[in-house]
Amino acid sequence: MIFDRKTIDNDGLISFYKKLLLPRLIEEKMLILLRQGRIGKWFSGIGQEAIAVGATMALNADEYILPMHRNLGVFTTRNISIARLMAQWQAKASGFTKGRDRSFHFGTQEYKIIGMISHLGPQMALADGIALADKLSNKKKVTLVFTGEGATSEGDFHEALNIAAVWDLPVIFLIENNGYGLSTPVNEQYRCAALVDKAIGYGIEGRRIDGNNILEVYHTINELAKDMRQKPRPVLIECMTFRMRGHEEASGTKYVPQHLFNEWVEKDPLECFEKFLVEEQVLKQEWIPQLHNEFTSLIEAEIEKVFKEPDIVPNMETEIADMYSKYSMSRHKASDMLTTKRYIDAISDGLRQSMRKHSNLVIMGQDVAEYGGVFKITQGFIDEFGKDRVRNTPICESGIIGTAMGLSINGYKAIVEMQFADFVSSGFNQVVNNLAKTYYRWGQPVDVVIRMPAGAGSGAGPFHSQSNEAWFTKTPGLKVVYPSSPGDAKGLLMAAVDDPNPVMYFEHKYLYRNISGNVPDDYYYIEIGKANVVRQGTRASIITYGLGVHWAVEYAENHPEYSIEILDLRSLQPWDKEAVEKTVKKTSKIMVLHEDTLTSGFGGEIAAYIGEHFFKYLDAPVMRCASLDTAIPMNKALEDQFLAKARLEEMMDVLLKF
Repeated sequence: MIFDRKTIDNDGLISFYKKLLLPRLIEEKMLILLRQGRIGKWFSGIGQEAIAVGATMALNADEYILPMHRNLGVFTTRNISIARLMAQWQAKASGFTKGRDRSFHFGTQEYKIIGMISHLGPQMALADGIALADKLSNKKKVTLVFTGEGATSEGDFHEALNIAAVWDLPVIFLIENNGYGLSTPVNEQYRCAALVDKAIGYGIEGRRIDGNNILEVYHTINELAKDMRQKPRPVLIECMTFRMRGHEEASGTKYVPQHLFNEWVEKDPLECFEKFLVEEQVLKQEWIPQLHNEFTSLIEAEIEKVFKEPDIVPNMETEIADMYSKYSMSRHKASDMLTTKRYIDAISDGLRQSMRKHSNLVIMGQDVAEYGGVFKITQGFIDEFGKDRVRNTPICESGIIGTAMGLSINGYKAIVEMQFADFVSSGFNQVVNNLAKTYYRWGQPVDVVIRMPAGAGSGAGPFHSQSNEAWFTKTPGLKVVYPSSPGDAKGLLMAAVDDPNPVMYFEHKYLYRNISGNVPDDYYYIEIGKANVVRQGTRASIITYGLGVHWAVEYAENHPEYSIEILDLRSLQPWDKEAVEKTVKKTSKIMVLHEDTLTSGFGGEIAAYIGEHFFKYLDAPVMRCASLDTAIPMNKALEDQFLAKARLEEMMDVLLKF
């Protein structure tokens, strides 16, 4: 191994050595604790430390790094205390996640580190969003994101590199190629000769370097970073290394041929660098045990201090409260000036005024810029706000949702338009595991709104017509709204943009151009979680939302003799339990109506809650009217049969006669 110090002086080389030695000694201590049964799990990075340490030293302290399991050196090089790290590993209250997540699954704005989730690939798109925020702000920074050779097979890898390439984002994608994805060797993972060759397919620069040579890692990344700050663009770096321990300690290493260990032990990054420093007379032999003893004493003291900390005492109220970032809705009074607008125009109005109010708000989606979106909701936006803030995206839902989250981490707000709500399935992991859980895990608000053009009624068939809100109402950390009127559409959208939590904003395609209503001209908010009594009544109540509100109103108008009360939930997470209680006690007969399928539709939650809490006020069983438990057909007659409206008259008759 050839080390080139270039302009690094002796003190600098000693600093490199100390930063390389510390994570190695921490790791060795963790393996001892594991054998003693004092910790339960450990993902070892022994033999790979040069990558994490060298890369971190090459970046400025205010530039974001997104590491993975084996990158302890990132955290120690950024000077996070051993005690704080140990508290995180031991699920203590003083850890970064208050005992809510494991190992390196956390982020910290203080140290500009954003940790991974277990799905490996999604953090690469987050790096895109972080870098985009820096580029929009002209901050001249780079972002570095780690991945393993195994995760390069994931779609998230492709999407993130493609986005970064198309948008010239200053992201360093660093692959740690350590030979194995758990037990799967590289020859069973990919067919290309080198992973760095994938850079060619994205039209970006690629470098392959010795990941065990700390100076080569440092110089490569340092030089690239300096250039990328002035000329923003992505670069792919493949660091060749080897995993000297198992995927995690319980998995062992029996699947690895012994000759590989024999080969790579000669390339140990710490021992090779130590030997180089001694030969260069930078490091004296007698200093080595002194440094070991100094670090070992520090590690012992810091770790034992954490073991003495009390265990977490669970508090249910605290856990529930910490699922969402605190938010108090603006009490801005809406203008008395009203204009009759279509549902679609009210949404467009809310978007435009939100963009004017929040200069850090970015809209992203397929065809949303010059074309104005497939429904023309953002038509003309690019003329007022420019292409930086109204961004056409590649077809990559997971990557764009992750990019939106990265934007929010780095000080921006983001709105993502799903071309159709059905397509969010391609970004499902980012929504339910990244957006939804991040605030609970490490206190980072995720200021992202995902617009979901949903619903049937236009003969669009199984992949463009779903009302899939129930996919998300059961996911803590998400807010879910579903307006039924133009006024609600604008007010709920502006509240969603203002809210620092991730919001799934469902907008019904059938309503776009089929209904109109009075809408305040100025910006205004409708509180998320508050229902609206659309129609007063005394005989029975229909609890509904979205297109179901219009079905209910039509039914009530056709049957004025029944005095039907209609409660529009408007928000499904959180939902208005007080309003539901009030209407139950008032009419005592309840129909829960929605467009989604019957089985596991959100109406089941409403019905169960009423039965559990207000049974004594009921004069009949809570009934549900929903769509058939099938996919949505295209043929109009079949679609009409599918929809809940086809059964509303009959089911209301049963309820009223009970």
